[in-house]
Amino acid sequence: MVSLSAHGELVEPWPSPCLTDNHGMRSFSTWIVAIFSSPAGVIVLAALDSTLLFSLPFGIDTAVIILAARLRAFAWVVPLLATGGSIAGAWLTFWMGAKIGEKGLERYVAPRRLKRVRARIESSGAIALAVLDLIPPPFPFTPFVLAAGALAVNAATFFVTLTICRLLRFGLEAALAFVYGPNILSWLDADLFHDIVTGCVLLTAILTTLSLIKILRTSGRPKARRVPA
Repeated sequence: MVSLSAHGELVEPWPSPCLTDNHGMRSFSTWIVAIFSSPAGVIVLAALDSTLLFSLPFGIDTAVIILAARLRAFAWVVPLLATGGSIAGAWLTFWMGAKIGEKGLERYVAPRRLKRVRARIESSGAIALAVLDLIPPPFPFTPFVLAAGALAVNAATFFVTLTICRLLRFGLEAALAFVYGPNILSWLDADLFHDIVTGCVLLTAILTTLSLIKILRTSGRPKARRVPA
C-alpha cells in the first residue's frame, strides 16, 4: 500500500524496502553460490566441512554437484579437489583428537556416541570407522574423526580408507552432475533455490557460532587435579 507524504509525494511503507528486497537477497545467494562452487571454494568448503568449527549439512555435496555440472568435460577434477580439501580438514581434526586424548574427548563427544565409537574401533578398527563417511548427511562424521585421533587408531589405515571413501562419494556426485548437468544448472535460476541458499547460510551462521561457543567453553574448563594419597 502506498501513501502520500505531507508534501504530496508518494511514500512506500517502511518495511517494504528493508524486508522484501528479493533482488538483494538473490544477489547475495548468487554471490555465495559463485564463491563455494568454484574450484578454490570447493577445496575450502571441503576442508571446513571436516572440522569442528563449521557446520553446513549437504553444503560440500551441493558445491561438488554444481561445479561438476558447470565443468562438464572436466567434472572428474571436482572429486579430486573436494577430497584433497576434505582430507586436509580431517587431518586437522584427527590431530586435535590426538592432542586432547581419550579423556579430553569426553568434552566434545556425547557419552552415548563415544561408547559406540569405542565399540566399533575395538571390533573392527580404523577401516570400519573411516567407512562411516559413506553414510549420507546429516550423519555427524566429524566427531568420529576426532575420536579416531584421540583413541590412537592407525592413522595411515584410517586416512587411506577415508580417501577412498571420499573419492567414491564425491565421484558419484560428480557423475550424476555430468549426466544431469543442464537440468541442475537451469534449477539454479529458480527463486526456491536462492531461498534455500539464504536459509542455509543463516543456519550455518547459527550452527558455527554454537560450535565455537562449545569449543571455547570446553577448552576453557580446568582439568581435574589428582589428589595425592
